[in-house]
Amino acid sequence: MKPRNPSLAGKIVHVSELRFADGLRYRIEIPSVEGPGVLKAVLDEAETRGVPVRRVSQGSGVMMLTDDEIREMAELGATNGVEVSLFLGPRGAWDTGGQSFATAAAGGIARGANGVEWCIAEALRGLALGIRSFLVADVGVLATLGRMRRDGALPKTLVLKTSVLLPCANPASARALEELGATTINVATDLSPAELGELRSACSAPLDVYVEVPDDQGGFVRFYEVPALIRAAAPIYVKLGLRNAPNIYPRGSTSRTSPRSSVASALGAPSSSSAFCANGPRSSSRGAVPTTPAIWGFPSSRNYINPAFPAAWGSRRDSNRCWPDR
Repeated sequence: MKPRNPSLAGKIVHVSELRFADGLRYRIEIPSVEGPGVLKAVLDEAETRGVPVRRVSQGSGVMMLTDDEIREMAELGATNGVEVSLFLGPRGAWDTGGQSFATAAAGGIARGANGVEWCIAEALRGLALGIRSFLVADVGVLATLGRMRRDGALPKTLVLKTSVLLPCANPASARALEELGATTINVATDLSPAELGELRSACSAPLDVYVEVPDDQGGFVRFYEVPALIRAAAPIYVKLGLRNAPNIYPRGSTSRTSPRSSVASALGAPSSSSAFCANGPRSSSRGAVPTTPAIWGFPSSRNYINPAFPAAWGSRRDSNRCWPDR
């Protein structure tokens, strides 16, 4: 491998020609959407500001939501054309082990065989309730789910989204994560556009890029870099977190609904900087969309029933239990 040229540090040396299935170079993701109340607030604020949110992600985990809450989030996502991605747990940060008190590096791991089995059980529960996208923070869990999907035990369109707790910072890691089954890859929060371009050269999966970063992941604010990030690494999810905000994980009753001001702060960023990105979606942020790329991971039709629906998932064939049709 040739040594990196210091004169090229931070510069874009390649413009990505890859796109999402609908032709877009980027989509907007709102993280830390911990329940249906918060999701409703995000959808309402997105409509008010004209921001086309296409994914929300939740960080506390499937186990922190009731069946009814999961069903409601799945239905809201399917109705509004928004992918809903739920975190799989348990994880080292909250488990009985002590390493996470000394280093955040253990925060996302699944400890022991039981930890992996519990993550799989959470994925199966979420699938049965209508979720088609999961956040994965452990490489062993990712490998297991990826193998199950390849073997037909899980739907082929299941989205496996690596977590920022499993940060990808180099092209070799990006390639390895994609080979293990990652559908979309969270990257380290401090990579330059040129370094993101290196990742793009090694994989075809969309990259999830924080442009406002929570404090415990660096606290960076990178709005002015968004055009460069898109040019170098498309297709990407532009992730809008909040710095200077309290850590809400794991989710409790205090975060079942979100203060409107916090949601407005997150969604104010893309609406105010949309002039930077000339190819942004022009459709409404809510309602039906013309196409349903498989990467979204949600049912495209509330009435669609897949005739190959696995019997193991139960006999109900409603909108919460069908596979996506693409």
